[in-house]
Amino acid sequence: MLKAYSQSASTLNLLRAFAEGGYADLHQVHSWNMGFVKSGPQGERYRQLADRIQENLNFMKALGISSRNTPQLRKVNFYTSHEALLLPYEEAMTRTDSTTGDIFDTSAHFVWIGDLTRFEESGHVEFCSGIRNPIGIKCGPSLDPDELIRMLDILNPENIPGRITLIPRFGYNRITNYLPPLIKRVLAEGRIVLWSCDPMHGNTVKSANGLKTRPFERILEEAKINMEIHQAEGTYAGGIHLEMTGQNVTECTGGLADISERDLTDRYRTHCDPRLNANQAIELAFLIADILKRNGNGRAG
Repeated sequence: MLKAYSQSASTLNLLRAFAEGGYADLHQVHSWNMGFVKSGPQGERYRQLADRIQENLNFMKALGISSRNTPQLRKVNFYTSHEALLLPYEEAMTRTDSTTGDIFDTSAHFVWIGDLTRFEESGHVEFCSGIRNPIGIKCGPSLDPDELIRMLDILNPENIPGRITLIPRFGYNRITNYLPPLIKRVLAEGRIVLWSCDPMHGNTVKSANGLKTRPFERILEEAKINMEIHQAEGTYAGGIHLEMTGQNVTECTGGLADISERDLTDRYRTHCDPRLNANQAIELAFLIADILKRNGNGRAG
């Protein structure tokens, strides 16, 4: 745990340096053309997007608006999140705010309760009920609508907006059966929640060679169905939870690169769950944006 903390702190310091040191400046948009977007359809679409951004920045500069006098163009805010799984670690990182008396888990801004630790009298639920951080709840096929309401009673008895994010993770072939009843019950109870989507975990399969993988097309399909369900129910599809890496790994099959099960052993680097590589993540982002445009659902983000 101490080693994990040290590595996490080093990573956060590096991110802060990038965020504050000019790398996030929109004027550097063309320098963000990493290797994974320098060729192919993703690269062309990215370059077109970067060109449009640059044109707008040039217009703003002519009006006297630049990154020198407008911090929003120069840097970004970023927030950290992880599952509150290892309670000894989370407890060690918990502090009382001396100005308000509120208790916060300082290991991350946003922590979530996993599908396997989400039950009444769970130590993880008890811990999260006592901190003021925003809390996520993973919603798998085993979650009954009545149980969800009891979880909300425990974790957000005052029904505070922004406190709870629900993260469905059913799988592309089960989301239609499980998500609508949860949405309907939450609406009927008048509970204020944010809705996200985790299309990764419910679509994990084992390949012929025994490696865990996730088919790109199933990930996209669950994200698409999730947005369609929210549009039909009159609720917001407020976010998406992806597992990805900037490395050129071969852990998830499919996508424009057409990674097959035979390719998985080429660059299978994960020690836990299979991740989208950078190319697949960019492709997925563009495809989801296309779906939003077609549906006219500007509420989903």
